[in-house]
Amino acid sequence: MSASDLFRAYAQRPVKHKVFISYHHHGDQAYYDAFSKAFHDTYEAIYDNSLDRSLDSDNTDYVIQRIRDSFISGSSCTIVLVGKDTWGRKYVDWEIKATLDKEHGLIGVRLPSAPVDPQTRAATVPPRLHDNVQSGFALWITWQQVTANAGQLNQYVTQAKSRDVRLIRNNRERRLRNA
Repeated sequence: MSASDLFRAYAQRPVKHKVFISYHHHGDQAYYDAFSKAFHDTYEAIYDNSLDRSLDSDNTDYVIQRIRDSFISGSSCTIVLVGKDTWGRKYVDWEIKATLDKEHGLIGVRLPSAPVDPQTRAATVPPRLHDNVQSGFALWITWQQVTANAGQLNQYVTQAKSRDVRLIRNNRERRLRNA
């Protein structure tokens, strides 16, 4: 095989997106583990950084800067696994904020454990994510959509990365405590 054939074969490989996964570590670890196992060959990196333990600081600005520089930089999209208590987690809010600061793609995935309002039939999501789903910047999909067709997630990531950054809504006050 010639060098040009090798180059062509390499260039035609599917894009391996680098994604950051945000989730409530205590409540949704099993979903993260299942996600990671299913997609570890598909994506360049899926991070499992338990920020509660790794960034021992009460300085919110410092922690958000570290999230942005150490965890979000180098990725192209953040996927938020939204379970029962995700809406009230400060680190999830800060990870979403850092993602939006970097103008990276954003996808919310409603897990089966996410509470649904019986009247509106809407899931309870982190407010900053909700703002961006409403504006049209963030995608909102279900766990069933992710697990039904592994190849579809790549299309969701591509779609999220191509959203118009002028749709970003990132003006909420930072969550200072967990709910």
